[in-house]
Amino acid sequence: MGKLDGKVAIVTGAARGLGRAYAKRLAGLSAKVAVADLNLHSYEEFEAEAKDMTAESTVAEIEAAGGIALGIEVDVRDHEAVEAAVARVVQEWGRVDVLVANAGGGRGRPIDTKASTLEPALLQLVTEMNLFGTVYSCNAVAPIMKQQRSGKIITVSSVAGIAPSVDGGYAHYGAAKAAIAHYTRYLAQDLGPFGITVNCIAPGVIATGRIMATVIPGSVQSNRDRAELVALRRLGTVEDCAKVVEFLATDLSDYVTGAVIPIRWRAGSGVNPLALIRTRSRHRSVRNASPRWVATRTGRRDARPLANVRHHASHPNPVLFADGNGLEAARHL
Repeated sequence: MGKLDGKVAIVTGAARGLGRAYAKRLAGLSAKVAVADLNLHSYEEFEAEAKDMTAESTVAEIEAAGGIALGIEVDVRDHEAVEAAVARVVQEWGRVDVLVANAGGGRGRPIDTKASTLEPALLQLVTEMNLFGTVYSCNAVAPIMKQQRSGKIITVSSVAGIAPSVDGGYAHYGAAKAAIAHYTRYLAQDLGPFGITVNCIAPGVIATGRIMATVIPGSVQSNRDRAELVALRRLGTVEDCAKVVEFLATDLSDYVTGAVIPIRWRAGSGVNPLALIRTRSRHRSVRNASPRWVATRTGRRDARPLANVRHHASHPNPVLFADGNGLEAARHL
């Protein structure tokens, strides 16, 4: 008996890549899994994805491992089709306990999708695939979960929705994923009183067949070893992401909601202690900071404290004023 025995899960975009890994992970936890995708054989589009398959579809793989699965072809941009797909799951299995709103993805190359030169048709398509598809999927399961007074919704953003690319490429995708992350926070507030948790994962560069074939070659950093840009010095795998989905889909996360969880972090990045810097003319103030935090110049080996840093005692909260040399780091004394 697995952690999700007796539970029903829906995973969109589950015919290949990350969605396939999520569906198989949940099935391995004994959930009945509805595998939803625009094309249940979409793995055929990428050679690496096709080679990774052990059966003719994700559904067949789950069934071969002793699980229970249902395949549904649906376009998540069509809200009526999404509602019909969810209704079919309820008719088949009587409930919905977990939704992984994974369907989406990008179109075009980063070099061709800069923030200032987005083609309207491409912007519309990618926004519909990601943001609209996520909203429609959540809308469809929400009434069922409300009636049950329980449920786990997992949306999928991206690190592209947390921080921009160096060159401003793939802006349509990043903006749509940022919207998903914030929508998740609103949804968590809405559904929390019904015992439903809503959380978001934000994968980085995960080595799926699609990403390696379409995104990496068009990146401004395509000639670099991408692992060098990751704190752990390796690209993520689909299983790295599936483990986080397991956490959010089971009772391990019963008191976690409204969270956006990055799955990867950039080398040299981290939580900036001076993240609340507010620019004022040539000065920056750090609000709600303890005087024990001392701002330092960046790029200096000795990291000496900045000149003219002082505590503004008249403000109700401790405030540090700097001399405008550029604050990016701090150290605790």
